[in-house]
Amino acid sequence: MTIVVAYADTPPGHAAVAAAVAESTRNRETVIIVPAVRGDAAPDVGELETRWPDIAGRVEVDRGDLGDPSDNVIQVAQRRDARLVVLGLRARTAVGKLVFGSTAQRILLDATCPVLAVKPTVADG
Repeated sequence: MTIVVAYADTPPGHAAVAAAVAESTRNRETVIIVPAVRGDAAPDVGELETRWPDIAGRVEVDRGDLGDPSDNVIQVAQRRDARLVVLGLRARTAVGKLVFGSTAQRILLDATCPVLAVKPTVADG
């Protein structure tokens, strides 16, 4: 089985990877990182393995082939038969939610497997 992470290079994104690492360690599951921000460059696997050594050798990056980040996360999770999607949450104003929509909300509502939503710790930002 695999765990898919909706990733952004932000404190919530880092919290999501940390949670996925913790969740995947017991069964040595593959962790698949999917960029969750339109236009973001794919993260470097070597950098991910350096930052989170517990996933060395079992982390992959998959950009998906759809334009929308939430669609990509959902597509990759379905295609790779993920047992879990992990995403980081951040505080947003009501106007921010209305104007920009929510990648997290779409993933939470449309994913076909369980979704774990995490917040960064105070130390993370």
